[in-house]
Amino acid sequence: MAHAAAQENALLDLGRKKLGMWLFLVSDALTFAALLVTYSYLRLANDWPHPFDFSPAIVFSSAMTFVLLSSSLTMVFGVAAAHAGDRSRAMKHILLTALGGVVFVVLHLMEWRHLIDEGVTPFANPWGAPLFGGTFYLITGLHMTHVIIGVVYLSVIAFGFRRGKFDSEDVEVAGLYWHFVDLVWMFVFPLIYLLSVAPSG
Repeated sequence: MAHAAAQENALLDLGRKKLGMWLFLVSDALTFAALLVTYSYLRLANDWPHPFDFSPAIVFSSAMTFVLLSSSLTMVFGVAAAHAGDRSRAMKHILLTALGGVVFVVLHLMEWRHLIDEGVTPFANPWGAPLFGGTFYLITGLHMTHVIIGVVYLSVIAFGFRRGKFDSEDVEVAGLYWHFVDLVWMFVFPLIYLLSVAPSG
């Protein structure tokens, strides 16, 4: 009986911030899932282009993936430091995470610039299937927007935690958001990039 009461108290003890973030992430995951399923349907229903050469496009996007995964690791270190009460080290790791997000965005914008120079727009592209441009920019743009929001969010949390304005739960909640952004990219990268590699020769 006491054990059941303890479990009930533990559930009630779940932080409102953490619960709110989980609810947001679930709804956001549904949005991305709908977009990726729609992309997959359009890909199968149309003569879909394969615009990405292994080099530099796939090499470039792989570097973006590495940067994002590395930032997820620094976020883990930041959360661990926050729980240990080391505010200075937590701030350093959180800011390193945000820096990884900035590098990702810069690389992504460089890639967009290259594609635009090749004639890929939201309404047309030189390889046919004009829907490719629209879905590509919509999905990658939405993800990049999440990264930019995450960079600002993490920066606020980092400096606020260092000054004692936020606690370790706030850092953990920010970490949940950042890991979600990374997880979404793990679906976007293979579906949009790896499956669209130009045939060799």
